[in-house]
Amino acid sequence: MVPTLEGSSDALFPDFPKGPLHAYRARASFSWKELSLFLEGEDMLRFKKTVFSALESDPLFARSHGAHLSLEKYRKLNFLRCRRIFEYDFLSVEDVFRSPLKVLAFLHCLGMYDWSLAAKYFLHTMVFGSAIYNSGSERHFEYIQKAFNMEIFGCFALTEVSHGSNTKAIRTTAHYDPATEEFIIHSPDFEAAKFWVGNMGKTATHAVVFAQLYVPGGQCHGLHPFLVQIRDPKTLLPMPGVMVGDMGKKLGQNGLDNGFAVFHQVCVPRQNLLNRTGDVTPDGTYISPFKDVRQRFGASLGSLSMGRVSITGMSVVNLQLAVSIALRFSATRRQFGPTQEEEIPVLEYQLQQWRLLPYLAAAYALHHFVKSLFLDLAELQRGLLGGDRSARQAELGHEIHALASAGKPLASWTAQQGIQECREACGGHGYLAMNRLGVLRDDNDPNCTYEGDNNVLLQQTSNYLLGLLARRDQGGARLQSPLKTVDFLEAYPDILGQRFTGSSFADCLDSAVPVAAYKWLVCYLLRESYQKLNQEKRSGSNDFEARNNCQVYYCRSLALAFMELTVVQRFHEYTHQPGVPPSLRAVLGRLSALYALWSLSRHTAVLYQAEGRCSCPGRRDRPS
Repeated sequence: MVPTLEGSSDALFPDFPKGPLHAYRARASFSWKELSLFLEGEDMLRFKKTVFSALESDPLFARSHGAHLSLEKYRKLNFLRCRRIFEYDFLSVEDVFRSPLKVLAFLHCLGMYDWSLAAKYFLHTMVFGSAIYNSGSERHFEYIQKAFNMEIFGCFALTEVSHGSNTKAIRTTAHYDPATEEFIIHSPDFEAAKFWVGNMGKTATHAVVFAQLYVPGGQCHGLHPFLVQIRDPKTLLPMPGVMVGDMGKKLGQNGLDNGFAVFHQVCVPRQNLLNRTGDVTPDGTYISPFKDVRQRFGASLGSLSMGRVSITGMSVVNLQLAVSIALRFSATRRQFGPTQEEEIPVLEYQLQQWRLLPYLAAAYALHHFVKSLFLDLAELQRGLLGGDRSARQAELGHEIHALASAGKPLASWTAQQGIQECREACGGHGYLAMNRLGVLRDDNDPNCTYEGDNNVLLQQTSNYLLGLLARRDQGGARLQSPLKTVDFLEAYPDILGQRFTGSSFADCLDSAVPVAAYKWLVCYLLRESYQKLNQEKRSGSNDFEARNNCQVYYCRSLALAFMELTVVQRFHEYTHQPGVPPSLRAVLGRLSALYALWSLSRHTAVLYQAEGRCSCPGRRDRPS
């Protein structure tokens, strides 16, 4: 176990040595130490410092920039590092399930070092382990302790060759045999092979495998998770009936062994069904605490929200790293000046600030959103584990699903665009491998795809919003949600009649102004999407065709604008709360306004287009 960092704040916040950045740091209008304490808290900062100090002093984590490792050596080294992380015991089993923000911080610490390591650890503990904890029962909990003791190594096997986003169409089967009290896990053909599964390529011994559950008589009860041993823990040889292999080199994160598996009549005990949402008795009778099949399906895939929220956080960390690199370089790189004898840092140029500072604001706003959504998700999981079957609990699940489904696209795309901008803003030096921008770009890229393609996921969010409006029109249901992210829609006809409230540049520096404009924008896009959907149905399109014909106009934009509003509003409330230290209010207020206005500016075309259709915020008194 690694010793925790104790002592004075000097140990936690040592002063930076004087160097090229000293002049800028000396000009700051606020204390960076005070800002760190406000944003993170002393306990969390000490925890992070403990992790970083341990990795810095351990030779196993030393690396030479530019050194090339073969695929086999990199993956072996990554596994050894993962095992060392468990030896340090930074997180206990109790921490994983009781201290969500500590888990998130630890994932980010590992990711700042190497996302292959972070992904390997996270998939084993938080995805495999949490799937057992959230989807199983006490009879399965011994496997969690075995996972933390490294007696077994886990993976999460949902995606198949032919199906990823369409989880209901997963084709792996699990037929129950009452004579042996076993499930027979089977892949009908190679298209049903589990694919892209992290840790499965070389090291996983056990997998949470999602399969269609069949009982005697041939009735299918839909997708359920099963605990399946795929390798011998001592030899790592495949178990009988399991064909498992590695997918080879990827564009990034090559320390992580993504793999595939084909199952041929693999028998697992009845007790290996993770049975929180449904179970099978010894005689083959299916039982479930959920009467609603859709509700049961949603609960069985609850771990996907955990993955999507975590990927959102991973994307934000990539953005934070890239912005830090680019801003520090820009503060020291000197080019041109008012005279031939005087060159100034490129950060002084308005164009460089215009390119980079919005991404700095985005990093802060999105980081706060991730932490708040992670806590919301923890509340949902506590309810599930406590057996809460209330209507509020169900609505909370739908709301978090919608937020996670749009949060991942917003964060991963913002990071993708931000990293590229940072690379270009560093000029030719930005193309050097040692500055890490290329690695960040490659490692961030899969965040746009796994746990759901970004464009497909956005449809989940727009469908959620359209469904709320449909229920209101059909039965008079109120537009509200447990986290209150949609409560403003209750007044959406009135909001659409409002006009822009800012009459000067100074007004816009209060992020409450773009928050109001964003609410108008979301109401407009929701109304237009709803009308377009109903128009398609009236013209003879079925529900599938109608929704397909509405994605570009305007469902995709609706989902992104709603997500941006949620991030903007949460950050606005956070930065304007009474507990903000007076010395930090100005800088946090500017960050909040900058992110809000920058995000809103990308919808300018829609806002102008809307002028001719209704009373748009900006039609009168628009600031020049």
